[in-house]
Amino acid sequence: MSILKIVFSLFPVLIFLIALVSLDSYKLVRLTAVLKTICLGGVVALVAYFLNTWLSPLFADSLSIFIRYISPVIEETLKAIYIVYLIRTNKVGFLVDAAICGFAIGAGFAMVENIYYLQSLQQSNMLVWLIRGCGTAVMHGGTTAICAILNKSMSERQRNKFLAIVPGLLAAILIHSIFNHFFIPPIFTTIAQLATLPLFLIVIFSYSEKVLRNWLELGMDNDVQLLDSILTGTISETRAGMYLLSLKKKFPGEVVADMLCFLRIHLELAIRAKGMLLLRNAGFRATMELDIREKLIELKFLEKSIGTTGKLALSPIVHSSTRDLWQLYVVQQ
Repeated sequence: MSILKIVFSLFPVLIFLIALVSLDSYKLVRLTAVLKTICLGGVVALVAYFLNTWLSPLFADSLSIFIRYISPVIEETLKAIYIVYLIRTNKVGFLVDAAICGFAIGAGFAMVENIYYLQSLQQSNMLVWLIRGCGTAVMHGGTTAICAILNKSMSERQRNKFLAIVPGLLAAILIHSIFNHFFIPPIFTTIAQLATLPLFLIVIFSYSEKVLRNWLELGMDNDVQLLDSILTGTISETRAGMYLLSLKKKFPGEVVADMLCFLRIHLELAIRAKGMLLLRNAGFRATMELDIREKLIELKFLEKSIGTTGKLALSPIVHSSTRDLWQLYVVQQ
């Protein structure tokens, strides 16, 4: 019966997570990745449990302070670590996939936490289980999703990595702390969360998919034109070609040749990645072709060949924003 109650309390959150994945029309996050992230969230919950158990005796005389101010810092920081890793390694490119990964790790965290708390709760009223379980799960999923959204947004504008993390983490800690203050009855808190969080995420999804669509359309046209000029031998007539010719004064001829090869393969992979996203959006299954692995290996070899200085020299024509680097991750999925 306890297992049934736990499932019942978490069911709305799982439905919400499934809805988020369904709204992702470009399938930026695969279902297997979502499931792995949920499991990782459970592991994070276990780590948080041991840390809270270890530190809580220090606040034996003021346990409410620990619950309201210390525990939110510990739990939100632990959940944010994986989000920071995803963004720093360019495994998320837009607000949509950042939000899904954030909510998934929060949902996994809440599952393990609810199993512990609800098992120890001597209460047979199903409504209490629903409010306690669903309210906590939505809070954990929501705070980490907000943290991920703000972190991703700030990382695109802020060069300082630490400053990019702070706003999202502080927002998550603040919301968590307010939740733990119990200013209003839990049932009203849960209703408020269920009413506001979906609207917030729908707005984020709508905005992010518009940005993604524009990026795909403009990026695809530019990449195809530049690649065509390389393949037809007319690149010297373009601005990019003139720029490459000017590099002969600063780099040996073989390095410039490697730069041109690097640019060609980078463009081919970028076009493949954008094509895969368009196919997913149209409802088709896009799989990684066999030659993509070979091109990725060759790209890494050329990257070492031209060196850091060569990559910097190519930066005006080889885009290296987080979204452009993220598309290389897409073709590896």
